[in-house]
Amino acid sequence: MVGWAVSAASTFSSLVKTTMEHLEFTFPGRRAATGRKHAVLVGVVGSGNLEVLLEPKPLGGACQIVVKTAVAGFGEIWQAVLEDFCRRHGLGDLLVSINDLGATPAVVALRLDQAVHELEGSGP
Repeated sequence: MVGWAVSAASTFSSLVKTTMEHLEFTFPGRRAATGRKHAVLVGVVGSGNLEVLLEPKPLGGACQIVVKTAVAGFGEIWQAVLEDFCRRHGLGDLLVSINDLGATPAVVALRLDQAVHELEGSGP
C-alpha cells in the first residue's frame, strides 16, 4: 500500500478538525454598494484559501461579517483585517460570509477586494 498507515484505533475525527470557529463582526457603512444587486461569490475553500460571499441586504446601513474558520484563536487578527476592509470600502447594507481554511491575512484582503470589485460591476 502506498502512503502512510493509520492504526485501527485512530478515528477519522481525530485526524481532521471537525469544528469551525464562528466569528461575527458588525461595522458601520458609509454607502450602499453600487452595481449588482445580487450576491457575489469568489474564492474556493481549500488549503490556505477561503470563499467570500457578499449579499446586499437591508441592515440599517451596517456591514455584517460572519466568519467560519478551521483555524481557531485568531479573532483579533480577523477583526483587524475586517476593520481595514470596512474602512477602505465603507460598504453598508451588506452581509459578508467567509468560509476559511487557513488563509493568510493578505489572502483574506485580496478575496474581499475581489468580491467588492465584482459586486460593484467591474469584475467578470
